[in-house]
Amino acid sequence: MPINVQAAQDVWKDVGEHVQFTVLKLNRDNPQTDREVIQEFTDRSQAIIRSLRIRDSHLAADSGLKVAFGFSNSAWDYLFPNAPKPKELETYTGLTGPEYEMPATEGDIFFHIRASNEAVVYETQTQFRRFLNDITTVVDETKGFRYFEGRAIIGFIDGTEAPAVEDAADYAIVGDEDPTFVNGSYAFAQKWHHNMDFWEHLKTEAQEKAVGREKFTDLELEDEDKYQNAHNVSSKVDVDGEEQKIIRMNVPYSDPAAGNTGTYFMGYSRHWTVTKLMLQQMLDTSDFLLTFSTILSGQLFFIPSRTLLADIADGRFK
Repeated sequence: MPINVQAAQDVWKDVGEHVQFTVLKLNRDNPQTDREVIQEFTDRSQAIIRSLRIRDSHLAADSGLKVAFGFSNSAWDYLFPNAPKPKELETYTGLTGPEYEMPATEGDIFFHIRASNEAVVYETQTQFRRFLNDITTVVDETKGFRYFEGRAIIGFIDGTEAPAVEDAADYAIVGDEDPTFVNGSYAFAQKWHHNMDFWEHLKTEAQEKAVGREKFTDLELEDEDKYQNAHNVSSKVDVDGEEQKIIRMNVPYSDPAAGNTGTYFMGYSRHWTVTKLMLQQMLDTSDFLLTFSTILSGQLFFIPSRTLLADIADGRFK
């Protein structure tokens, strides 16, 4: 079965003007009840998305609403105990390097919602919660935003090396290597807190050496002009001479009055092993971004195809 982008959820690099990431934990009070609620939610969620795309008159035919949601390994085992599992789905337990670590945090259900209208994001999550409120507890809710012309909160253009939209499917969506889960995607969600005072006191030249690109033009620096642990060096992974890519988004979030500013990293991939290799290399090389950042969360989720969501909703997948 070939990849069909129409059957996939919204696992593309389209940050949106307004973004919300939500991680829920299943209360696990009654497995049968929980499965029935998830079946109903899975069914109704698609209608909610269609309805809100219509209701948003701001952009008429296209509200910009994009939604992807999925389940962690532990949730999969709990909700679908007799069903097959995506080949690379595992419980992320954290990664460690010589100086830094990327911890794991709990989470069963993950939502990535973005739109051009914040009211649409709010209403989407609100309606979703009507179905899930009784069986889940919120682990984390982070509101992100588009920063100027798609820049990361540290001031650099984000995702220059990510695949172009027309090439994205082969990097984001599971193919024939796992036929039961074709058109699904592995999503890794990770929340970073930055010491912005440290970063902003660096001169622009030092920031450019740390990222590996010019801040204004976004042109890549020559290798000799970068720090050895520049971000675009540390996060680049080659296997047998071929560069490996994922669909990655760095979404800014901030509560400026509280000094709480950071990046929500969202990576969609056809192969979790590629994302994991990138993360480990960032740690092994002590990526410069880690010197002024604290990683607050991290977990792996599988984003089912819309076809598989229909099977879950109909009770055919359990």
